[in-house]
Amino acid sequence: MKKALIGIISFFILLFSGVQCTFFENRIEKVFKAPYILDLQGIQARGTLRAAVDNNSTSYYIYRGRRMGYEFELLRDLGKTLGVQIEFVVVSDIENAFDLLDEGKVDLIAMNLENSRERRQRASFTHYLGTMSTVVVGRKPFESHVTWNSLGTDTVYIRKGTVYEKQLKSIKDSLNLQFTVKVTEFHEETLIDQIADKQINWTVADRNIAKANQTYYQGLDVSLKVSENGTISWAVRKNSPNLLAEINTWLQEKKQRFIPEVYAKYFLSPRNSFYRANSQFSSLGGNRISVYDDLIQDNSRELGWDWRLLAALVYKESGFDTSATSYAGAEGLLQLMPVTLERFGVTNPNDPRESLRGGVKYLQYLDKFWRERVPDSNERIKFMLASYNIGQGHVEDAWRLAMKFRKNTQSWKDVSYFLNLKSDPEYYRDPVVRSGYAKGHIAVNYVRDILSLYESYRTLIEP
Repeated sequence: MKKALIGIISFFILLFSGVQCTFFENRIEKVFKAPYILDLQGIQARGTLRAAVDNNSTSYYIYRGRRMGYEFELLRDLGKTLGVQIEFVVVSDIENAFDLLDEGKVDLIAMNLENSRERRQRASFTHYLGTMSTVVVGRKPFESHVTWNSLGTDTVYIRKGTVYEKQLKSIKDSLNLQFTVKVTEFHEETLIDQIADKQINWTVADRNIAKANQTYYQGLDVSLKVSENGTISWAVRKNSPNLLAEINTWLQEKKQRFIPEVYAKYFLSPRNSFYRANSQFSSLGGNRISVYDDLIQDNSRELGWDWRLLAALVYKESGFDTSATSYAGAEGLLQLMPVTLERFGVTNPNDPRESLRGGVKYLQYLDKFWRERVPDSNERIKFMLASYNIGQGHVEDAWRLAMKFRKNTQSWKDVSYFLNLKSDPEYYRDPVVRSGYAKGHIAVNYVRDILSLYESYRTLIEP
């Protein structure tokens, strides 16, 4: 009996120890997970800087096919300075943005961030971009402005991950107030919409965002200050000192003129922001890219494309202007050259139906041309777009050069490398090249730009 009891006790001790070891091993693995390391040189080698941004009427959105927003324009300029493309990653949860930074899914958090002690433990902050004042947003009382006593025992809804919760708690404790703070997943602008719709009574927002929304909703009161003139910055990984240094240098150069001009465009022209934010052709107020969306959708089915990809091509070609004519004589929504118009039966290039139909026929021809050489449809689209821009002969030359130098002829990355070299005599005079000299880098950039715009459409516009 004694031996049996000892055996049972030993079993449970071993079992418990095993569980504990596994638990602590998992905890250790989670806590001491190797940090993601990628600094400026690696980002430039990759060719893209991944930036976490907000999707709202001042940060990043689509309006009549164009990408717009304060952070969008600043990041686009930063990308030019660093020699990289910006990949915009829309993040609604600010704390999640820091997780994405840790994991290497973004390289930069381009949001209005308070440089707090807690956050400095997770990331490195840039020099400040400006200042931020925060205000309580509510409906205007009849008799006077909103005061702290106006909140009574009501609930103030605030966006998760912001500094607003800490600010409100400090005020509540110091003034012995009775209101309740509730954290939500909604963005400030969504909460302001809910106030206007009388779903909730109070929220807190950046004063600039609040003032812009006050233009849309005349009954809002944004006079009650929570904090004033706190500095705001962007954040990078702590192990990206070179990226941080370059961003700070860029900020120093741009603070005098460029950044104030962009700031004025989005924060000091609220009526313009209102039209952009509430238009049916805005990713914020509607879900349309252009007046030709229905036609584009119909024609995209003929190609088997996501209609937003075809829309990105149309925007790149003509900006949705049916009367657009290039210096080379290309016309219409899809900018077809006279010989292509004739070949595919387009008699009136300014007619959006004819232009789209002719362009789609041309794309179908290019799809058939590249199908056997590039079986993967996602890769083939890149070959098709480059051919649409520069002509299939030049892209085929790059394909032959890739074959000659034993690269992957089914990979756009490998073939575009040689297309970039088609302005170099060593390559455009190569015996396998039949179409001669070309500014191949223009076509490579063209493909990149369309796919980048498509990714924005895909993120912000519903299918």
